Amino acid sequence: MDKSILNKQVQQPNQNILANVCAMAASMDDVIDLSVGDPNFKTPQPIIDFAFKKTSAGMTHYTAANGLPELRQALCDYYQQQYSLVYNSDQVLITVGAQHGMFLALETILDPGDEVIIPQPSYSPYVNQVKLAGGKAVIVNCQATNNFSINTDDIAAKITDRTKAIIINTPNNPTGHLMTESEMKGLAQLAIQHNLLILSDEIYSDYVMPGKHFMTMAKYAPNNVVINSGMSKCFAMTGWRLGYLIGPDWLIDAANEINDAICYVAPTMSQEAAFYGLQHHDEMTNPIVNAFCKRLAYLKDSLDHIDWLTAMPVDGSIYLFVDIRKTGLNSVDFANYLLQKAGILVVPGLAFGPAGEGFIRIAATQPLATIQKAVQKLNTLDLKEA
Repeated sequence: MDKSILNKQVQQPNQNILANVCAMAASMDDVIDLSVGDPNFKTPQPIIDFAFKKTSAGMTHYTAANGLPELRQALCDYYQQQYSLVYNSDQVLITVGAQHGMFLALETILDPGDEVIIPQPSYSPYVNQVKLAGGKAVIVNCQATNNFSINTDDIAAKITDRTKAIIINTPNNPTGHLMTESEMKGLAQLAIQHNLLILSDEIYSDYVMPGKHFMTMAKYAPNNVVINSGMSKCFAMTGWRLGYLIGPDWLIDAANEINDAICYVAPTMSQEAAFYGLQHHDEMTNPIVNAFCKRLAYLKDSLDHIDWLTAMPVDGSIYLFVDIRKTGLNSVDFANYLLQKAGILVVPGLAFGPAGEGFIRIAATQPLATIQKAVQKLNTLDLKEA
């Protein structure tokens, strides 16, 4: 027996650029890892204590399939307080991380050959998830000249009678762009006009720079938007694997039915942790968000003083997208150069689609002192050696 028995989609997988870079880094000593979007903060202790107290008291069994009722209601309350959006708890499904939620949404809506429009640069698993769900990913390349904003006309030009949805991510990974009200209204009107869903990945909604303001896409097209988010970034709970979907009850019901055949229910202890976090949202998130804002501001200012780098404007997220085209290297070669010459691990922009070529993504997921050390190393590089 050989791999020919495998699903044809995975017999010849696409090159995993990030995995290749990380494998190289694993063989090296003293690497400054600015690649992975995992906040270096420990989950706030009160969240851990609450979850373990509940666990010790016996909360070690399944919850309802769609999640703890009190957690689902807490999410409804949060979206009403933050965005004046009214949901009921039947419109909420608790998932095993946000990525699981996105895949469930795609499985719920796609028939073989249905199309999903994805503006790029974007989080790379979106394309694979669409394919695995039987759909076709239709790429729209956003442009650096307008800070990678989504052009509604470009989206409209890709709509066909097989289009089911558009995936957006704001603040964006990897570019740090925060969709403006004008962008959101234009896309919302397009979705309503063509009877499309917008799958809105809002995992970085808490991470906005001073003077910026996040608004959920659901504010502009509540009947056409499925919110996909989770607790990984806001509460530094990446390892707890806890996410959620919020959307029309008919879609959430269907997603819950599909999930019954996949993992049935999210971990109980993680749900308890998320519930406590939501009850103390600002107290838990503010220290983490403030630290990332300081790191990103430092990186932006510092890299703009290196004449062969240009950092894109950053509105939010935990990343900086950096233009490396002045170096004359492509993004993969430049990332390899940084790793070999300076011991700094970043992600090539090509990992986020062809629109990301000529850029690298820097994750501000290390302490400020470590980031300052990385900048010092960058300042010592001689690009003539590259």
